[in-house]
Amino acid sequence: MGAYILRRLLLIIPTLLGILVINFTLVQFVPGGPVEQILAQMQGEGDVFSSFSGGDQDVGEETFGSDSQYVGARGLDKEFIAELERQYGLDKPPLERFMKMLWDYARFDFGESYFRSISVVDLVLEKMPVSISLGLWSTLLAYLISIPLGIRKAVRDGAPFDTWTSGILIAAYAIPNFLFAILLLVLFAGGSYFQLFPLRGLVSDNFEELSILGKVADYFWHLALPLTASLISAFTFSALLTKNSFLDELSKQYVITARAKGLSETRVLYGHVFRNAMLIVIAGIPGAFIGIFFGQSLLIETIFSLDGLGRMLFEATVARDYPVMFGTLYVFGLIGLLVAIISDLMYVFVDPRIDFERREG
Repeated sequence: MGAYILRRLLLIIPTLLGILVINFTLVQFVPGGPVEQILAQMQGEGDVFSSFSGGDQDVGEETFGSDSQYVGARGLDKEFIAELERQYGLDKPPLERFMKMLWDYARFDFGESYFRSISVVDLVLEKMPVSISLGLWSTLLAYLISIPLGIRKAVRDGAPFDTWTSGILIAAYAIPNFLFAILLLVLFAGGSYFQLFPLRGLVSDNFEELSILGKVADYFWHLALPLTASLISAFTFSALLTKNSFLDELSKQYVITARAKGLSETRVLYGHVFRNAMLIVIAGIPGAFIGIFFGQSLLIETIFSLDGLGRMLFEATVARDYPVMFGTLYVFGLIGLLVAIISDLMYVFVDPRIDFERREG
């Protein structure tokens, strides 16, 4: 198993390299870099996207700097533009910039944010607890709900309980997370009805003054609505997957034999069926975590004003803050690859008969 884990760890390197190559290449063709952002702000246009919105301009106007490659550079000193390029490291060829980025990232040196005067590592560490909290708690609660529910549905397959719970699960899966999140805000966070939960943030302003129990209660009080919005579709798929996996195992010969020996239904379910049926469910844990951590973090964090990695990545992309963009994507990719390895280890933990080294050999 050690050799297999080592091979998987070594595969992280080319995978991360591919992620960086693709994203770096795409950035070279996307209009509106950090220099354009500064120029747009100087022109009073707010951001670079306003420069592409149209409007009548006299393209034949003789203004100093009109031959610049940057939108909004007309009328500005070329030396000023060159200084901006040097400040953001854009005065070097793309290949040289990419190679420098690889060397820095190999040492986990992500540089400094263009617009916040803080290192990317400090920014990631500052925002990480919010995204990790949302991803871990959502995944944990989703499986704590879905596994018992799926087993119960499998045992009572075709019964009224299975029918009406399936209807609820299908309806819950069809509701978009962001729509349900907005509904929760309107109903329970001071919208048009009740003010039961806070509208924004992960903790209260007086968090440091609270006791230990008070801090725990305040933390989960703020997480209640975001977690509920994340769970609405996360546990539905897992519950149906658990049910189908158990139904498949319950029809096999070893279950019939175990029942014929007089074993109790609990012993059959949790002593024999559970280990085999849970393999496919466990395989979905990394996907569920990554889906919540990556996919839902942006919407949930934005709607509930949670200052996490997803929201930071979105803001950095809009502002063309390249160090924050690439650093966050690097962290996302690394976490995803490590979680996939943990998934394989969980396979072996649940069923020691699985041997990845022998299968690869």
